[in-house]
Amino acid sequence: MIGVLLLAAISYRNPVIFADYSDPDVIRAGSDYYLVASSFQCVPALPILHSLDVVHWTLVNYAADRLPSPDFDGPQHGNGMWAPSIRYHGGFFWIFVGDPDRGIFMTRSRDPRGRWDPLVLIKDAKGWIDPCPFWDDDGSLYLVHAWAKSRVGFNSVLSMNRLSADGRKVIDSGTVVFDGHEHHPTIEGPKLYKRNGWYYIFAPAGGVKNGWQTVLRAKNIFGPYEDKIVLEDGNHQGAWVEAVDGSSWFVHFKDRGAYGRLVHLQPMSWVNDWPVIRVATTLLSVPAQTGVSVPHKAGLEWQWLGNPKRDWLSLRNGTMRLTAVPVSGSLWSATNLLLQKFPAAAFTATTRVDVRGLRAGERAGLV
Repeated sequence: MIGVLLLAAISYRNPVIFADYSDPDVIRAGSDYYLVASSFQCVPALPILHSLDVVHWTLVNYAADRLPSPDFDGPQHGNGMWAPSIRYHGGFFWIFVGDPDRGIFMTRSRDPRGRWDPLVLIKDAKGWIDPCPFWDDDGSLYLVHAWAKSRVGFNSVLSMNRLSADGRKVIDSGTVVFDGHEHHPTIEGPKLYKRNGWYYIFAPAGGVKNGWQTVLRAKNIFGPYEDKIVLEDGNHQGAWVEAVDGSSWFVHFKDRGAYGRLVHLQPMSWVNDWPVIRVATTLLSVPAQTGVSVPHKAGLEWQWLGNPKRDWLSLRNGTMRLTAVPVSGSLWSATNLLLQKFPAAAFTATTRVDVRGLRAGERAGLV
């Protein structure tokens, strides 16, 4: 009952996470909520956040220690892990994620805070993105996904595939279940659910900056799907989650330029078997919290700009030691950058740097 009491007793102001957690997907397991987001080329990859009330989130783990290609030994800006989905089924937490240049990967764990299996390539493909698995009532496993025009020359369609029972292999050639070219161009980021005998695909369209949230529904998983816009005004790509008390919520992102894609939370209800999402700045009567950032376990906030080498960093007696690495050109071409997301609209960062070990021509610092 803790989740019910917390959810009913707090108020909040968007964004609930003022940090760049792009393309969030959220599930509830018991009274715990878990969020996973895109990590692109950053390592460790696939951040996992935890909450007890869908408002306050803590970064608790990553699902991948490294990216599964030596190409990421150098920076690959904007590439890597795109729009993962997280699900709980059969005693496992599952994450499916697309790499637009390599295909669809899967990992799973019995404990989201513990060790995750190494990423498994379940479909070697170019341009497959934004995958979401779905276990139907008869145990059949499906995968819905979108397409990257930059890789295959087209987008704006959603495809459905069958998966093997263990989730490790795509076993058919796929079926286009929705074509958004006419009314929902650039439709992507699908999340698949079932409710009251209806299959629902939540999918954003129209592009990140000025797009809208579309919901599709059908009585058959392969369609035909009817469509409806449920959220406009630049609200983009997210997930429906049902709280402990039975209330529905929509977690999604809004783009804020250099600050990244910030996580927002909207109340959701159901009318005539369609979701209705209400844009809310504050909820309930308790004073709203402002400037909510992302608490974290010590050290988890740091990521490299690609796969690190073992000798880049060492920790001893509470001191972090970084090894100087030659860089050709600007920092844009450097992988040995230890990064942290902007945590708020305005903030101060300080550090103490011991530069006595630097040799002539070497530089280090906070940028």
